[in-house]
Amino acid sequence: MLQNFEFLHPQFLWLLLVIPILAIWSFLIRKDESATFTMSSTKGFEIKPSILSKLKPILTILRLLTLTLLIVALARPRNVSVSKRTKTNKGIDIVMAIDVSASMLARDLKPNRLEALKKVATEFVNQRPNDRIGIVVYAGESFTKTPITSDKRIVRNTISEIKWGDLEGGTAIGMGLGSAVNRLKESKAKSKVIILLTDGVNNTGFVDPKTATELAVGLGIKVYTIGLGTNGTASFPYAKDPRTGKLLFRSSPVEIDEELLKYIAQETEGQYFRATDNTKLKEIYEEINKLEKTEVEEFKYYNYQEKYRFLVLLAGLLLFIEVLLKHTIFKSFI
Repeated sequence: MLQNFEFLHPQFLWLLLVIPILAIWSFLIRKDESATFTMSSTKGFEIKPSILSKLKPILTILRLLTLTLLIVALARPRNVSVSKRTKTNKGIDIVMAIDVSASMLARDLKPNRLEALKKVATEFVNQRPNDRIGIVVYAGESFTKTPITSDKRIVRNTISEIKWGDLEGGTAIGMGLGSAVNRLKESKAKSKVIILLTDGVNNTGFVDPKTATELAVGLGIKVYTIGLGTNGTASFPYAKDPRTGKLLFRSSPVEIDEELLKYIAQETEGQYFRATDNTKLKEIYEEINKLEKTEVEEFKYYNYQEKYRFLVLLAGLLLFIEVLLKHTIFKSFI
């Protein structure tokens, strides 16, 4: 509650420093200025102590409290509630085309390439609250897992469910890119982006990668390409154990068609990145996130609840009580 509380004119609060000075003057100095009557002896007078004489300082206290309340009221205390509304001026539609061929189970990234990608891709989605995102997966063929949508929960669930084995073997980069382009061809967004990730070379599919690239250029789609895999060799799956059904791994050279990926990125005015480990993969997605910024206009609405009126009314009540006591109960002591 205190986080939403403020004073419109806090400079008036400096006047509160006067209050202790007035208190000292009233109770110490002014007491000495009271009229006195001197006589040689009071034996002839019956002295009846009165409690009213002891309660007389209440008048001064009421006056000081009244002044304090008025000073605080001058500072205009109030509660502020702020509501926000955002307006996206430049929406971005993004399709992530993800290679799910068997080589994505290679263990040069931990625990493997596919799981490392799923983690980073989910973080990327969380950082794009104002954009629409779709998911395309491809191996020997391509498949749209999620059309472009603003529902990030659906996108995150789709990414978590991506696994190897649902599509035919091979790496059809052209089909993966073509499917992603097809998802964006009807998009009305001012900016259309594809993030194409692969860890191999185009070795199957009936869509030529360069033809898919031309389609992207014609539709004004920017493509960021990512080659995933370490330099040298990595532990790849090559067969299943007939007894346990588990994948068997062996060390093999890493082959990525970087020339093709660079060509696609250059033709579509995107960029090519090489992810050789988990850290580099994360940095690449963070870099893409910075390059593709959505323009968001934020509107703030302020609602003020003034609190000074209550203080003024309370000060008026205390002043009335002081005047009333002064001219009634304490009249003979003034």
